Amino acid sequence: AAQAAEDGIRVLSAEKRIDLTGPIVKVFLTLKVQNTATGADASHVLIAFTPAEADHLAIVKATRAEGKRKKKTYIPLPVSPADPATAAPNGARLYSISLPTPLKPTDTTTVEVFYVLTHSLEPFPAEITQSESQLVYYRDSAVLLSPYHVQEQGTYVKTPSSRVESFTRVDPTSRSGPDVKYGAYGNQLPYAYSPIILHYENNHAFAVVEELVRKVEISHWGNVQVTEHYKLKHGGAKHKGVFSRLEYQARQSISGASSFKNLLARLPPRVHSVYYRDEIGNISSSHLRSDSYKSELEIEPRYPLFGGWHCTFTIGYGMPLQDFLFESADGRRFANLTFGCPLLNTVVDNLTIKVVLPEGSKSPQAVVPFETEQHLETSYSYLDVVGRTTVVIKKKNVVGEHNVPFQVFWKVFLVLGFVAPVSYLTIV
Repeated sequence: AAQAAEDGIRVLSAEKRIDLTGPIVKVFLTLKVQNTATGADASHVLIAFTPAEADHLAIVKATRAEGKRKKKTYIPLPVSPADPATAAPNGARLYSISLPTPLKPTDTTTVEVFYVLTHSLEPFPAEITQSESQLVYYRDSAVLLSPYHVQEQGTYVKTPSSRVESFTRVDPTSRSGPDVKYGAYGNQLPYAYSPIILHYENNHAFAVVEELVRKVEISHWGNVQVTEHYKLKHGGAKHKGVFSRLEYQARQSISGASSFKNLLARLPPRVHSVYYRDEIGNISSSHLRSDSYKSELEIEPRYPLFGGWHCTFTIGYGMPLQDFLFESADGRRFANLTFGCPLLNTVVDNLTIKVVLPEGSKSPQAVVPFETEQHLETSYSYLDVVGRTTVVIKKKNVVGEHNVPFQVFWKVFLVLGFVAPVSYLTIV
């Protein structure tokens, strides 16, 4: 709190929009801030999260708007956890947004913040039958948790439907169909908090990938082979009672409203040799649509998934190497790949990406635009003589916003580069 006071920042207006229409919580903040310090510039703005929010925070981004209307542009701003020594009451966690140019005394600027919370919707009842809809709790604050004095603010909550069972009132509070508005509120002290609970219907697929291992093999033969192993569960209200497939098929709009029977994977363009299988064998219920921009694979597990149910499966496909392999200015090769999970609207609890480089590759380096765990290992296939360097990248709590390009660089050792082809000719 002392650090925030020294910053001299005051929030003139705050608008918080909470999107609860899906299984993942998305929050948009618009903060108009002013530097009220005398004789000192402000180089950063702090934002605060409760301990529960911080534990489920998947990603946080910030931008600053410049220009007006049609000429408005958004400049990305670095966001990082604040100094742990910065005092904050009730265990609040602070993040620091760095401003591109310091804010001079009396000057104002507007900062846009976007963050995603996973596993933040609590099914209640915790168990439902096949014929019941899923209801969930969401907990937050009517006023913005902030280390600064906030002059004026409002909070807007959007739910999937008009079935809102109950919501906490903190006057002024109003509701219109699926939307609940809190505020406007004026002159809130630093770290003000006013707890609210919303209880509403949410039948979206709570698809949780407990573990995803993506193996990307870059070969000498002009191909990239991708193999993805999924451990998937329905993270919503647990199914109770007996499952009736007859009722499910006859009354699909009512029966199993919160279950899901298919998932959509967005793959790169020009994929080929696509397969979808589980421990039993190939699953024929998949459909591939492809154009010059993307490929979409719709997959259907062998049975619909209800709350608490699990399934495991594998997706594999090939890609032309020339679409992903490049050479940097310093002579190194690099593969430009996509991070994250191809399945739309899912949370990945544990993601592992293994990039298997061509035999003879040296000095590998992975460049990912956010924090990850990385290490090296060696992989072998039936054509490899000395093994292939493999870059292993791990990250927890991955969402769709993490599906961005990343690069793996390496140097080519030419002598070993020909070992595999020569070995192949010898075998033949």
